[in-house]
Amino acid sequence: MTLVAGVDSSTQSCKVVIRDAETGALVRQGRAAHPDGTEVDPEAWWTALQEAIAQAGGLDDVAAMSVGAQQHGMVCLDESGAVVRDALLWNDTRSAGAARDLVDELGGPVKWAEAVGSVPVASFTVTKLRWLAEHEPDSARRTARVCLPHDWLTWRLGGEFVTDRGDASGTGYWSPATGAYRTDLLQAAFGAVPGLPRVLGPHDAAGELRSGQGSVRLAPGTGDNMAAALGVGAEPGDVVVSIGTSGTAFAVAESPSADPSGAVAGFADATGRFLPLVATLNAARVLGATAGMLGVGLDRFDELALEAPAGSGGLVYVPYLEGERTPNLPDATGSLHGLTLKTSTPAHLARAAVEGLLCHLADAFDALGLDPARVLLIGGGARSEAVRRIAPAVFGRPVVVPEPGEYVADGAARQAAWLLRGGDEPPVWEAGGTEHFEADATPEVRSRYAEACDSR
Repeated sequence: MTLVAGVDSSTQSCKVVIRDAETGALVRQGRAAHPDGTEVDPEAWWTALQEAIAQAGGLDDVAAMSVGAQQHGMVCLDESGAVVRDALLWNDTRSAGAARDLVDELGGPVKWAEAVGSVPVASFTVTKLRWLAEHEPDSARRTARVCLPHDWLTWRLGGEFVTDRGDASGTGYWSPATGAYRTDLLQAAFGAVPGLPRVLGPHDAAGELRSGQGSVRLAPGTGDNMAAALGVGAEPGDVVVSIGTSGTAFAVAESPSADPSGAVAGFADATGRFLPLVATLNAARVLGATAGMLGVGLDRFDELALEAPAGSGGLVYVPYLEGERTPNLPDATGSLHGLTLKTSTPAHLARAAVEGLLCHLADAFDALGLDPARVLLIGGGARSEAVRRIAPAVFGRPVVVPEPGEYVADGAARQAAWLLRGGDEPPVWEAGGTEHFEADATPEVRSRYAEACDSR
């Protein structure tokens, strides 16, 4: 048996999976926590990676490895390769003003969308570099090279300063359409052009790690969303909807996208294709918050939601509980519409919460401009029985729920297997435990939801 390792270095933790390169079967795994905060010493990622590898039984029998990691984070290195300052993570918002300035300076969102496929917001690396130049000029002057979290870990493992097109597409200074860095945008943002990682192809080698008596070949690695798409086996035309703390809808596409509204980030993927993506602030916590209001656990919440009729008797729940990013309504709040004596029951409220969340996510994947044959539903919220059964009615298409797993680490492992096997496409691994759900479409539910949103 030939083994491969996949890494998910996320905001909260580092996960390592060891899988059979041929079948994808899980052999063993490990996990270690990351520190809290929106700026982190990258050495904490390295320490957690070593601990997770040890928990997973080490790499002595592993042939290849790949690192998936959180997108966008800014890692600055000096001439000797030492970290200049703690890395700013994707969820650090101090560069929001810098993002607005950069958009204006280039001539507006249309110009950015044309240049790099996305309109930068505070999460993008280019905005963090502008913030650094303005607020920590000494650190900026010491910065000789800039990379992303997965780039830094790959470099520490194998010594090569490289990245992949998927993660590079979240920087704000690499174009998915042309496959080249936009150093002019980096110069305008940072006042200099530091060294940047070489962008590898989807199954190019990224060096080797010595382990025991042998070596482990390193694949390019990628960003977390790109690795997740590999991990769930997303194909061109599929839309993946992830219901986690936040929500995402993304698709594997054959051509690049450029949305001047900024709703769709025009990323590249890890296969040579593209990964347009929409993110929402409100997702699984809507279910937990509503269950808390009703004073029930999540299992009972699911039962209540499935007791009520489709459409919740006209009760509509707009789930903007923490403001919203898509649509861009940072000060919005949640709301209920159509509340009557008849709909004033726990079951109607539970059903309305599920339908409202799913309508919100359906709006997100509609923004991608695709008409998918199926939706792959992942994330913690996909474990809800009510979500799984109501989703195909709201989405108006079949829903596939892959077996719960470490999708990012799994996708990285699949990329490592691709490095070993070669070829134009990644290896096909048979997914176990996949569930399929279908239901009659309920377009009236989305119509009422749209009316409620318009009336706000």
